[in-house]
Amino acid sequence: MPDPTQLALYFAAAFVLAVTPGPGIFYVAARTLAGGRAEGVASSFGTGLGGMVHVLAGGLGVSAIVLASAELFTALKLIGAAYLVWVGIRTFQSARRDASAVLNGGSAAPPVGPRRAFREGVLVEALNPKTAAFFLAFVPQFVDPAQGQVALQFVVLGFLSVLLNTLADLVVAFAAGRIREGAAARPALIRRLREASGAAMIALGLGLALAKRPAT
Repeated sequence: MPDPTQLALYFAAAFVLAVTPGPGIFYVAARTLAGGRAEGVASSFGTGLGGMVHVLAGGLGVSAIVLASAELFTALKLIGAAYLVWVGIRTFQSARRDASAVLNGGSAAPPVGPRRAFREGVLVEALNPKTAAFFLAFVPQFVDPAQGQVALQFVVLGFLSVLLNTLADLVVAFAAGRIREGAAARPALIRRLREASGAAMIALGLGLALAKRPAT
């Protein structure tokens, strides 16, 4: 493993990257505003597991193969983008459908629930090739080939990064959950928050679809 100074430098850099607003944080915030704190927390752990998929793939060399192939990169990003857009459209439509049901004397449909939010978080992150590109660009800078076991070093350092990202996402989930709870007495505001969450997911999906393959 890297020496303590190098490891501390890595930890500091990974921490800064974890708390910098990015697609992962925006997704968790949108998921929380749409379905509540429980769904936000579940999606945080889901995106964490999805991130570990990329870490393991990077350690085994699979990510490098995907990024080296324009066809594989494009296929993965389009699948991920389509899934994210679909989740966003479903969230947007559900907000409108529930609001209409309440106005007509009915009741809103129950939230998708933590289990489904967890599964969606895993898929959203695992199908994002930009996450693979991030780990392949960032982690190797702190791997020490002289220490041997390069793949193991990559996985351990990648896990630390995923852990910090997940902790940052949990903070966002709890903060967004408080915002949603504060709006609980205002159904119209809840509807707008859910619609905005759906629109944010769609925007994230479109952004992923337009992502370019990193130069190799």
